[in-house]
Amino acid sequence: MIRPADTLHLAWRALTAHRLRSFLTLLGIAVGIAAVILLTSIGEGVHRFVLAEFTQFGTNLVSVEPGKVKTSGPAPTGIPSSVRPLTLDDARALERLPNVTGVSPLVWGNTEVKANGRLRRTTINGVGAAMTKVYSIKVRSGQFLPPEESENARAFVVLGSKLKTELFGADNALGARLSIGNLQFRVIGVLESKGQFLGIDLDDAAYIPTARALELYNRAGMMKIDLTYTEGVPSTHVREAVIATLKARHGREDFTVTTQEDMLRTLSNILDILTMAVGALGSISLLVGGVGIVTIMTISVTERTSEIGLLVALGAPRHTILWLFLGEAVALSSLGGVIGLTLGVGLAQAIHLTLPALPVHTPLVFVMAAEAVAIGIGLLAGVLPARRAARLDPVEALRAE
Repeated sequence: MIRPADTLHLAWRALTAHRLRSFLTLLGIAVGIAAVILLTSIGEGVHRFVLAEFTQFGTNLVSVEPGKVKTSGPAPTGIPSSVRPLTLDDARALERLPNVTGVSPLVWGNTEVKANGRLRRTTINGVGAAMTKVYSIKVRSGQFLPPEESENARAFVVLGSKLKTELFGADNALGARLSIGNLQFRVIGVLESKGQFLGIDLDDAAYIPTARALELYNRAGMMKIDLTYTEGVPSTHVREAVIATLKARHGREDFTVTTQEDMLRTLSNILDILTMAVGALGSISLLVGGVGIVTIMTISVTERTSEIGLLVALGAPRHTILWLFLGEAVALSSLGGVIGLTLGVGLAQAIHLTLPALPVHTPLVFVMAAEAVAIGIGLLAGVLPARRAARLDPVEALRAE
């Protein structure tokens, strides 16, 4: 009976007897694991970055847009189809719904802003007084737009932090007059920096009452209405209440309601598929590494035929021969996995340090799964050669040169 320690010794001796061959074999697994770790780390980093971008405004958000995205069939021919715009009255009706904590009707466009002898073209957002609550934005100085009757809202403007700096530098902007298009406004507040949202600079913008934006852009209705609801309330309840209210006002469902939960779920599913796809591309290298192990182990069985015959003749059980060669295959793959993990995580961190804008994240579960895959490949790749070795006839094996 061969002791486990002797089995390990024989396996280690077989690996070190052909150092270059063993190194090249485990290198194939290492490259495959490194590729999987690197690609999935980038995919997971992008996944987290995109979700973080969308959740910076909170998760209890519902958006209403004019027009129905889904249709149930072709419109009757000869009958013109029109979409009723979302109005300020619609927004006021949504404010009265239970569990709704804030409503902001939105209109936006790109317009020249003149102030302090400077001219800048930037984004102008027509918003409601509850915008700061809806989007979790804070005011750095002054105040936000006051809760006035929408149609009679005064010509006040709140500046993003970057726009304030571009127009007024370090000077105090509160109380200053500025022109947006052909309308005059007075600055009453400056927002704290919010950063960028999917490449859009939220700080390089001005915020005016929705009614004034409708006048500025000569629009009849809002581009959308965003609202927030009480934490813990199911989004489906709020969505159904919004649909019922607007359907009663419009006479039909000529609008689209989207909850933040629905959008995040869809985004998460898409990003999960992308992460799996890039991981599958890296797995091609693992397949090549597995073929390399099969090849090397087959050669090893052929080279050591007489040694196998001697072990069997001395009384070594067949399962011991089987585990001897399986152990060699697993040792090669697991050691290659460790090297691949080190390379993959190291490259991921190096890329992140070199390109900080590229999000990279390597979850521990990826590391554990990659090493488990490497060991599994060793087992699968070593089964056939090991079974062949275990089934050799000892007499015929001893005759081999």
